[in-house]
Amino acid sequence: MNLKVLNNEDGKPVSEANVIYNNQTYKTDNNGNIRIPIADSEQELKVEKEDFKGFSKVIKTAPKSQTINILFFPVIKENEIREVVFQKKGIRKTNDLTSVEISVKEAREVVSLGGGVEGLLKSLPSVNSNSELSSQVMVRGGNYDENLIYINDVELYRPFLIRNSLQEGMSIINPDMVGMINFSAGGFEPRYGDKMSSALNIYYRQPEKFELSGEASLIGGRLTTGFASKDKKFTGLISGRYRNTNLVLNTLNEDTDFNPRYFDLQSYLNYQFNDKWSLSFLGYFAKNDYEMIPKQKEVDFGSVLRPLKLTVFYNGQEDDQYKNMMGTVSANFKPNKKWHFTLDNFAYQNREREYYSLASGYILEAFDEEGNPVAGYDAGGQIDHARNDLLVRVYGSQFRTKFSPDVNTDFEVGVKFERESIKDFTNEWQFVDSIGYSNPRDFVLPGQLDASQLNLKYYIAGQNDINVNRISAYAQFSKKFYWGTNKIFINGGARVQNWSFNKETLFSPRVQFAIKPNWDMDMLFRVSGGVYYQAPFYKEIKDLTGAFNPDIKAQKSYQIIVANDYEFKIGNNNDRKPFKLTTEAYYKKMENLIPYYMDNVRIRYSGKNNAEGYAYGLDARLFGQFVPGVDSWVSASYARVYENIDGMGYIPRPTDQRFKFSMFYQDYMPKFPSMRVNLTLTYASGVNSGAPVLFDANGLPDYLAAYRYQRTLPAYKRVDIGLTKIFIDQKDNKATGDFWRNFKELTLGVQIFNAFNINNTIANQWISDVNSYPQSYYPVPVRLTGRFFNVTLNFKL
Repeated sequence: MNLKVLNNEDGKPVSEANVIYNNQTYKTDNNGNIRIPIADSEQELKVEKEDFKGFSKVIKTAPKSQTINILFFPVIKENEIREVVFQKKGIRKTNDLTSVEISVKEAREVVSLGGGVEGLLKSLPSVNSNSELSSQVMVRGGNYDENLIYINDVELYRPFLIRNSLQEGMSIINPDMVGMINFSAGGFEPRYGDKMSSALNIYYRQPEKFELSGEASLIGGRLTTGFASKDKKFTGLISGRYRNTNLVLNTLNEDTDFNPRYFDLQSYLNYQFNDKWSLSFLGYFAKNDYEMIPKQKEVDFGSVLRPLKLTVFYNGQEDDQYKNMMGTVSANFKPNKKWHFTLDNFAYQNREREYYSLASGYILEAFDEEGNPVAGYDAGGQIDHARNDLLVRVYGSQFRTKFSPDVNTDFEVGVKFERESIKDFTNEWQFVDSIGYSNPRDFVLPGQLDASQLNLKYYIAGQNDINVNRISAYAQFSKKFYWGTNKIFINGGARVQNWSFNKETLFSPRVQFAIKPNWDMDMLFRVSGGVYYQAPFYKEIKDLTGAFNPDIKAQKSYQIIVANDYEFKIGNNNDRKPFKLTTEAYYKKMENLIPYYMDNVRIRYSGKNNAEGYAYGLDARLFGQFVPGVDSWVSASYARVYENIDGMGYIPRPTDQRFKFSMFYQDYMPKFPSMRVNLTLTYASGVNSGAPVLFDANGLPDYLAAYRYQRTLPAYKRVDIGLTKIFIDQKDNKATGDFWRNFKELTLGVQIFNAFNINNTIANQWISDVNSYPQSYYPVPVRLTGRFFNVTLNFKL
């Protein structure tokens, strides 16, 4: 009897299948074949294998030569809950119900100055960023420090001393190396760390053969190579990137010599010893230098009835350096399909230097309706000085295990140890003078002698050196099952953490629940929530004097998210396009908050747990193929966040964004499909960080000043457009000719940043008028970049 076992889904042979016949057990070979002698009497034939339905048949004694083909049906698995079921399946699955799977292809193609992946994240609801130069985001009322970033399940850190979006370099995430992107805006599962806002998890891919790709543009380039051995056991990805945004910064309409240079090198190597053991290495090195020599700046602001102009002359320069290094070695052991063990050993170093000495003199003028100057409102100057050094080293190990007794059940446990070393030296001050008078000062009538001392507006100095340990662990359980004809998914667990610096132990229970009713309408209902902490680190423990506060506690939030996913199709019977509408409502109750103020992209904390707060909002996102074959989406959100400092009442936090609308749209010409366009549009209400930073008598920021005066920045409005011509691809534009056949892809693109040349504002520079009593301050907008045309050339061999 000749037996052949095939997979019913793809027709491929099924090897290692157990064939039980005549009290003996056989196994099919790699081609799914097995030859068995026929018994002298009728016997039952059984074929079994894990993840397949069993097969049985009674075999008669005649004829003696029989050929039997068996179609093996895989076990019907419940659908994984992902961002969209009609997208390609990722290389890994996730049990996180709040996770959104982002297309890697779109992350590479999106037009963005701050980074491909983060640039695409900014088009999601309640994901805000008021600067195109920054890859940092504010999610659901949180600030830039409340977001988790992982690459291959290892947590990463961003630079700490960044105070201006102009200083930021490239995102640490290299789009050419990415294989899968998962993002959660809140309510994420216990295996993710202790932050209050979001979790971004990136998995780097493994190439299957040799590849070489690159990009060249007016602001930089990148080169990536991948390889795989003949037996596919050893694979590697190596990529280098360089960027200089000098041309973009020249659109700021000021006379300044910019020289921002950003470089990084990444590698991801894998070796598969056998079916059970594998070893991988992820390495990262980045060097970002920001040099600035300002000369002169003119800013027109005010209103039509009261136009104002600020002219500033500078002397001095700024020289900032940021060096980041990271290395991770991961060992994976998978003895069978049910167990998976991973040991990650990691080391991270961040060396930052922020040096600047800038002297400036300014003239503030007013004009009449005809544009003629009518009065000199103010003349003065200031000196800004800083010598800030920071060295952060983090190294440790984490052990993770996953047990899956069946395809619908997972148990996950992990433990992590970190050794953290922080060496911080801060020396920063500002001196302000207005018509010969030092500010701050008591009011004296103009023309009278001011005998008060020469005081600095603020002075922060500190020298800190700590070496501490952080231990954390988590356990979670996930299960998919049927309740009648309805599909149910649950995910629950908890994580704990202890930090030796403040001797605080955190306990964070979290749960997720989803039900997919057996309705004609394809709907999924989700509920998630739990206790989420903001574990303190360098920025939170540093108080206003520059010292570290060992009594600081973790900020705490109670979160609940209610969501609905509705999938449907629109169009004629022969041309029905798939769409998905996701709506989410959330509420956060927060305790032990640390008040802070925002200056550009810098966040400076008070160093005290003396506030409480709450946040709520509603998100909506329509995802689908507005144009056949390409994905686009429209997002809208309304969000509010409030805080109560020292029991004085609730006021909006600096990240109170309110309304946001965004769109990512892709299209192509039907007659010329090689011509493609993608557009990113953003409208976001201004954040509540436009008020001046007022200082008390000790030269320290006064956080209670927000109860006396608040100012909202103008709305952030921006449109970026990318135009692409595809010369070579692997579909409709295959290359001809001996030379061009070496290329798998070749495209030429034009990127239009800030297509409508909108003057967006990221902060206000406050100028005082010494002639008024009480003293008046004028908000001078700090502008962002204008329209810029970039040309890109992309290739892949």
